[in-house]
Amino acid sequence: MRGFDSIKRQRGWLVLALGALLLQWNVGREAQAETFRLENPNDTVVGFPFYFTARSKDTLMDIARQNNLGYADMRQANPKVDMWVPGEGAEVLVPSFYVLPNVPHVGIIINRAEKRLYYFPPGQASEVQIFAISVGRDAMGTPLGSFKIIEKKKDPIWTPGPNVRASHAARGDILPAQVMPGPENPLGRFAMRLSNPDYLIHGTSMPWGMGMEVSGGCIRMYPEGVEKLFGQVSVDTPVAIIDQPYKLGWRGDELYLEVQTGEKSIKRSARAVISGWSQAEGAVIDWAAAERAVKEDTGVPQVVGRRSHSGDKSYLPMIF
Repeated sequence: MRGFDSIKRQRGWLVLALGALLLQWNVGREAQAETFRLENPNDTVVGFPFYFTARSKDTLMDIARQNNLGYADMRQANPKVDMWVPGEGAEVLVPSFYVLPNVPHVGIIINRAEKRLYYFPPGQASEVQIFAISVGRDAMGTPLGSFKIIEKKKDPIWTPGPNVRASHAARGDILPAQVMPGPENPLGRFAMRLSNPDYLIHGTSMPWGMGMEVSGGCIRMYPEGVEKLFGQVSVDTPVAIIDQPYKLGWRGDELYLEVQTGEKSIKRSARAVISGWSQAEGAVIDWAAAERAVKEDTGVPQVVGRRSHSGDKSYLPMIF
């Protein structure tokens, strides 16, 4: 795929090889969080993708968890690789490469489109922690808006709400009134309640569902991820839940586009997002590269432009 080839060209095989060595060292350990420092205060792109050679016992979800990624991340980045039996010797792209959300970088930001949580620690202007999450499915979707943390609870008791109970009952699964703390508790060991009190950020007893739309509307995290976050955030931490399937950001003079649609029917909005960005930020857009990124929908940021200089023109006319 051309987008993957561009990754190799942009950063070189040295980064890919170093990433693979780090993953080899980390196999068997659970990743608590991905913490990044911005190289430049004007940058909004962090991380690097790399390739890993799968072993016979690896699944893509094993590799995902070691890097705080989810199911959708690995499926989108590796469309030709079997999620559960990639096969010994398979080249797996680990997309630890992100455009930060296009909203103020304060507190917790949850981007529903990409199933990812960003935490900006107070007093650390150049630092961001990134976590894989799961969000609500269908009619029980995770709500958008501005919230805050109003309660933190270790070893929470799960009291399923009426919508969750009805959804389970429709499948023949009758839930108890409460589930006490323990390994079977769907909330895991840590929970943080939002100012919309029907919704929590919490752990899970089913970590292999990370990166999917599977919850009753709450935000699920890996057990090790939520423990890390729980220990840092305080009551009143702001939480913004957004839906940005297209994110644009700078790394140096290069403009990156990250596409997280899962469907092609919304691609028209990409044109408006990119056009608005080019006008506001003074970017020169390579529209052929932007079209390719939208069509491929890999979730991996791709270079689609550069900072403009006097006399610059867009490379190609807009064609999508």
